[in-house]
Amino acid sequence: MFAIPNPLHPAIVHFPIVLILIGTMAAVAAAVIRRWHLPWLTAALLVAGAAGAAFAARTGSQQAEMAGAISDRAEALLEQHEEWGEQTRNLAFAAAILALASASLTRFSKAARGLGIATAMVAGAAAYAVAETGHYGGKLVYKHGVGVNTAAGNNPANPDGNPANATKDDGD
Repeated sequence: MFAIPNPLHPAIVHFPIVLILIGTMAAVAAAVIRRWHLPWLTAALLVAGAAGAAFAARTGSQQAEMAGAISDRAEALLEQHEEWGEQTRNLAFAAAILALASASLTRFSKAARGLGIATAMVAGAAAYAVAETGHYGGKLVYKHGVGVNTAAGNNPANPDGNPANATKDDGD
């Protein structure tokens, strides 16, 4: 049976990361090469990436509300992570709209190429925002332990999570 991951945010964020980064590479290629349905592939990748970024931002906001007490430094990092996440979402939507417009303008090649170049530039900014968002998210998790579950189930000596089966180190 399929179980929804808890917390959901870390499981979701990797999809828009990949879609936006690959969409950016496709946007650069589509700005130069206007064949093989490359503009439509670019649009599809960036639309999916933008939708994923919106979902990741929503799940991130929900998880931030449940974060509990964290240090002032971690709180500042969380705010930066949220701000970059919102920037990522907004830039991804802008790139997706530009990509759709560029792909749709088949009769006006100069306008389509111009929009393709604009798409590549905005997608590049979205890719940079993805990197910054991940940077601050990584610091939150790996440097400050925000969102890390330290319950008994995560103890290597107790892999089944049952406290009755936990092994004690008596120093032997």
